[in-house]
Amino acid sequence: MLSSVARAVHDHSSSAGRRDLLPLAPQFLDTARPGFEPSARLVALCVSTALTSGEITGDERRRLAAAHQTAMHLLGAEEHPTGAARWWLRALGHRSEAFYRTFVATEHAAEAVAVAARTANDVRLKSLLKLCLAAQLKPACSS
Repeated sequence: MLSSVARAVHDHSSSAGRRDLLPLAPQFLDTARPGFEPSARLVALCVSTALTSGEITGDERRRLAAAHQTAMHLLGAEEHPTGAARWWLRALGHRSEAFYRTFVATEHAAEAVAVAARTANDVRLKSLLKLCLAAQLKPACSS
């Protein structure tokens, strides 16, 4: 999941911005985390950044809001899933975590980075990536 955010930031950065991302590469080793929480946390972070950007269409706002609601549900902040998550969470059962992490979350994060990139410069994109890296390295909360 974190690698999809990194690819999206890389793709939307200038040539100079891409070079500035290189020193972060070693920090991505051993950052894979199982479960819904790490992926949902990254989606929520990217979507929140995109929703505060200046240039966003109505369709983008609707899709990103739905992505945020799904992420918040998976983080335990929303009681009921909305949109397509209502069916795939139930239908896929124990496989839904891999489906979310591999397909849904990566698409949501990529769109959010693309939207944010329209108004963000290389410094802001790198900051977003560093925030995502820090969020991924944060230990899971224990209950």
